[in-house]
Amino acid sequence: MISESVSRRRVLLAVAVAPLAVACTTPPAPLPPDPLVELAASARADAALASTVAEVPSAAEVAKNRGEHAKLLQAEIDRERPPVSSSAPVPAAPSTPPTPPDPAAALRAALDTSLRKASDLVPTLPAHRAALVGSVAAGCASLLEVLA
Repeated sequence: MISESVSRRRVLLAVAVAPLAVACTTPPAPLPPDPLVELAASARADAALASTVAEVPSAAEVAKNRGEHAKLLQAEIDRERPPVSSSAPVPAAPSTPPTPPDPAAALRAALDTSLRKASDLVPTLPAHRAALVGSVAAGCASLLEVLA
């Protein structure tokens, strides 16, 4: 009789532990892409475009500010999802884009697009990230006013 109760306990223990063993061996699902990656890329592209526009007096200020937006967004991306290794490549700065026919209009359109993307993203983010992205959106709006 003792051997039967021990065997029942072992069976019950095995049944109870089996789901845990499966859970421990199942790899975690991959994380969805970070929504800030696209905003950081847009900021780098806007900074590159603004740095090539010599006809617009405030383009240098736009390039400086959008470059700072790119650095802050990339810092948040790296904080949330640290690079796997220290040798992970840093996103390359975009190559110098060709100068559009109307550089001021192209710069305003790029800033408007960045403003809309950031504004649309704010409600979907946690508070600390929403504050950063909201600040980037406000920065884009003020840069648009400077260019107007």
